[in-house]
Amino acid sequence: MAYHNANNQNYSSQNLNTPYGAGDPYYNQSSGYITPPNGEKPKSKGVSKWIKIGVPVAILVIVGVVVGAVLGTKKSKDDSPAAQSAAAASVSSASVNSALQELATGKFAMATNSLYMMPLYPQVTDTAVFTTPTFASSAKASLTWPSDTFSAATPAATSVRSDRPRLIAPQYKWNVLADHIAADPYLSYWNETIFGNATDWYNDDPVAYFFDGGNGILDIARRFKQRAKAFSYAYRMTNDTKWADRLWVEIQNVAGNYTTSFGPDYDRWDSNHFLDTAEFSAGYGIAYDWLYDVWTDDQKAAMRFTLIEYGLSFGLQAYNNASSFIGWWKTNTTGNWNCVCNGGLTLGSLAILGDDDTGTASQLLALTVPNALENCAGGPTDDGTWSETQDYWYFGTTGYAEMTSALLTATGSDYGLLNDAYKLTGYSHMYGQGLTQLFAVGDTGPNKFSSTANSLFFFASEFNEPTLALYQRDQADAADPWSMFWYDASVQGAFWDGLPLDRSFDNEIDQWVSMRSTWTNINGTYIGMKAGMNQGRQTHNDLDCGDFVIDAMGHRWVGEWGDGDYNAPYYFSNDTQESERWWYYRKMTEGQNTILVNKSNQNVLARPTLLGYGSTNDTQGSSTVYQVPNDSTAYWSADITSAYFSDTSSLKRGVRFINNRTQMLVQDEITTTSSFQWRVQTNATVSVSSDGTKATLTIDGDEMEVSILSPSSGAKFTTSDPVRFDSDPTPPEADQPNTGGTVLIIEMDAGTYNLQVLFSPQWQDGTPSVTPPSVDLDNWSLTSHNT
Repeated sequence: MAYHNANNQNYSSQNLNTPYGAGDPYYNQSSGYITPPNGEKPKSKGVSKWIKIGVPVAILVIVGVVVGAVLGTKKSKDDSPAAQSAAAASVSSASVNSALQELATGKFAMATNSLYMMPLYPQVTDTAVFTTPTFASSAKASLTWPSDTFSAATPAATSVRSDRPRLIAPQYKWNVLADHIAADPYLSYWNETIFGNATDWYNDDPVAYFFDGGNGILDIARRFKQRAKAFSYAYRMTNDTKWADRLWVEIQNVAGNYTTSFGPDYDRWDSNHFLDTAEFSAGYGIAYDWLYDVWTDDQKAAMRFTLIEYGLSFGLQAYNNASSFIGWWKTNTTGNWNCVCNGGLTLGSLAILGDDDTGTASQLLALTVPNALENCAGGPTDDGTWSETQDYWYFGTTGYAEMTSALLTATGSDYGLLNDAYKLTGYSHMYGQGLTQLFAVGDTGPNKFSSTANSLFFFASEFNEPTLALYQRDQADAADPWSMFWYDASVQGAFWDGLPLDRSFDNEIDQWVSMRSTWTNINGTYIGMKAGMNQGRQTHNDLDCGDFVIDAMGHRWVGEWGDGDYNAPYYFSNDTQESERWWYYRKMTEGQNTILVNKSNQNVLARPTLLGYGSTNDTQGSSTVYQVPNDSTAYWSADITSAYFSDTSSLKRGVRFINNRTQMLVQDEITTTSSFQWRVQTNATVSVSSDGTKATLTIDGDEMEVSILSPSSGAKFTTSDPVRFDSDPTPPEADQPNTGGTVLIIEMDAGTYNLQVLFSPQWQDGTPSVTPPSVDLDNWSLTSHNT
């Protein structure tokens, strides 16, 4: 089986650590790994090689081989920024010089070699190139959006603007878009990418129907929605009717009126998996509204019939039939399902409002808006974290942003959906990105192909947070029709200028920390750790209190397996203690980076408490080259005793930076009457010293030394394969393999211990390692470990 990166380059599958196991049905030949929300699996031939190339990758391209799908990455042996720049220069020194010159205009030379397409920033010290994040500077004032002439004296979801389009991209934005594209390098690249996608899809067959059992046709629905957006955009930018004609083929196809069948006559859009219905409805709404003046009256009538018949009518059923399963997501559901379902129904209803003589659209808008306010508006917790996991942040915020943006442009009001939690959630996403990939707790997997982080552009504009826009515009998923209207091109500056390196998130459900040495050098250091609850995440959680990850030298040394097989029996059964979900290695405690007591899963009723958080509050400044100040550090600790049972009377865990953020300490203070294991998952090659007190982890020639500092005797490293114990319950089908990984273990007898493990990257510049003093967690401070 061949594997491709975003530039469609072929890699061998040998030793590739796939997130979904043997056979790899979730791998897309053009766009890379995709994470299926609630189980959808792509079965079509693939998507365009343009997909995910939403940044100026043509300037610097540094390609590396992906080794770990979730656990880590493989990259150039020489991790220094200078070496990376030299590697690019070997391709074309002129392009490197051109890229550096273009920094002053805000056009960053982007490249990546990590699975998550993390950007690489040229390491330059000219601080004049970068400025504090801001909107509408005098130099870019011409790139601000004109004022919208539409306003409603008393906004109502059923009172919409008279001009078209009314969804997300009103005509006044189209009127100046070409000028903005000509003047802004990001918009220019995104525009090229959108047309590249549209061209590829133009020459492809219509999306093919494939029903994936209980997981529905969500992947198919989202492909249709992508094409509806791209073809509609291409027509409005060119007035070339070939794009409208090609979109009409897709519209007929998913209505069941093309040359091949598309689902059952009574329910073509699969209302039993209502995400599918919602995404088809959104796609129809976009096509109807954005090409309103192109369609004939007969075409519009046909579209309204199909939209109501297979989409909106099922929405009314979901709301009005209390016994109907299809509407389970509307009650006490703050996750992505509520946002996507209400969003799709709202976009479809707003599009046909005024033309719909059945009253369906107006009835639905009276239901979706207040329900979203009650549920979707609570998607992020009060610290901005999406409790379902970092992965589901993408789907939830995309649905939320589409719905809120459409309501604002169509009716003039957000109806209270814009709240402080959504203002903060963009920062949660930023801090949830390590230096190589996501802090991938729970059901979290690699790149999305359908939902992006472009809601950050919307949040940036609505909440006046330019940092969010500056961050997202450098990401590989930035090219999308929504970005062309949510992105305010008057923004300028460096997102990292003044942005703290560390942040603690303290909502009871979440409780996690993000700490790093830099925002702009993939070769720096990053620690993420979580405590939080083991329930309350809509069955996307792992049993993982105390879990942590570590990045250094461009690799993830301690990582996570992420998503399991969504079609595995009972995978989403429930999150009770006896749930079959915990049969699977990737979901049970032994598959995490935490303490495993008595080879047993953690308590699902865990309620950890935070003990301490400290940071020297360093901010990077304006340069991409950042010298960590002397004595710079951060630490975070939690009492996770409640995640264990009566045999464990106390368990506290803390993580901190040592030696100016060049080393990382993990400390556990535990009292238990059962034996226990300290466990981490890694895709590094592991070599244990003869006395067992040190382990050397190696990835592509780079080394991380892991040392047991305490106790001074009786504690030794061992290793194992990442597989379930023989004593574990046996799943009804074989547990998926975790190819290429190793578990590093310290196994201890019952007792009281202060277990301290030091991670020391072997830096190529010769930065020496130090041995810190032993300090109890209760006495940790910013200076407690100075040597």
